[in-house]
Amino acid sequence: MELKPGYKQTEIGVIPKDWDVLPLQDACRVPITYGIVQCGPHIPNGVPYIRVSDMDRSQLDVSGMMRTSFAIATQFGRSTVEENDIVYALRGALGEVRLISREVAGANLTQGTARIAPKNDLAHQYLLWAMRSSNAVQQSELTSKGTTFREITLADLRQITIPLPPTKAEQEAIAEALTDADALIESLEQLVVKKRQIKQGAMQELLTGKKRLPGFSESWQIRPLGEIAPLQRGFDLPNSELQQGPYPVVYSNGVLNRHTMFKAKGPGVVTGRSGTIGAVTFVPEDFWPHNTALWVTSFKGNDPKFIFYLYTRIGLERFATGSGVPTLNRNDVHAFKVKVPSTKEEQTAIATILSDMDTEIDALEEKLTKARQIKQGMMQELLTGRIRLV
Repeated sequence: MELKPGYKQTEIGVIPKDWDVLPLQDACRVPITYGIVQCGPHIPNGVPYIRVSDMDRSQLDVSGMMRTSFAIATQFGRSTVEENDIVYALRGALGEVRLISREVAGANLTQGTARIAPKNDLAHQYLLWAMRSSNAVQQSELTSKGTTFREITLADLRQITIPLPPTKAEQEAIAEALTDADALIESLEQLVVKKRQIKQGAMQELLTGKKRLPGFSESWQIRPLGEIAPLQRGFDLPNSELQQGPYPVVYSNGVLNRHTMFKAKGPGVVTGRSGTIGAVTFVPEDFWPHNTALWVTSFKGNDPKFIFYLYTRIGLERFATGSGVPTLNRNDVHAFKVKVPSTKEEQTAIATILSDMDTEIDALEEKLTKARQIKQGMMQELLTGRIRLV
């Protein structure tokens, strides 16, 4: 394939001619190293040290870290991290990287994490993103050892090659664009969590009658679930008989296939009978309830969407039995008593509010998915120089 003018072929792919390719160690001011071999007992007022498990959040938090003695930390002074250093997971969450903030500076590392100290003339944020690139991740995976527990050696980590723009200004521009994209994703993630929490609170209030909607004052009834929305086991459908069609096949954990025939008229409510217990699926159309599931055979004049939210809230996993493959006995569920509105109109009003919340959450999750896809595309374009910002 003919190269675009101004670009060159390298061992890590096509990059601009004025970009360089260098081993990670050459981008560092001190040798890349791991941390303390034996940290000893936790010392409440000691020196914090960063484990791989401390890297499960987007930012390191010193308040939750284990601490070692000053004597042990001093012996491993080479792995004391400074602000804008990068911590790399050598094992477990292989390839995860985090930037050292001012609050975390002065902490040490463990044998499972490595210190990467960028040279002063390089943009530290750019190096962070370069180590998150598909190119760097692929190199770490190819050189790592182990089967169930993957690990990369310091020697192999030091030899991971990265592309480097010629000026710090271009490096910073790339890092800023990707950091902004990451900030958008994080804000959307937080918003989704907040909206889910609001919905959970609304379900607790509305589905128990603690909060009544305007215009409704009739007393609620306490009835067994079996009288409101009885469940029945689904129908066998071997894979050999499955034919792709328009009707959803609902298993214990949701819609996983479609078939040319249906067994139940929609709308429907389906939950797990065997395997996955607790998940509840609302099906607006005609469907095939699989034999790993239980489905509501009759809504007894109740609002189907309200029944869906009712079954979701009560937590059907409480009725699960069996240790190997958990199962759900419908008779136990049928005997469980719940409080429900006496009129379908109030049920529908409650279901509409909760459904609107779900619609808003779905829209946010779709926006979040697109933002993640855009960021991945940006990383591919910016970290290879296909798009130049300077």
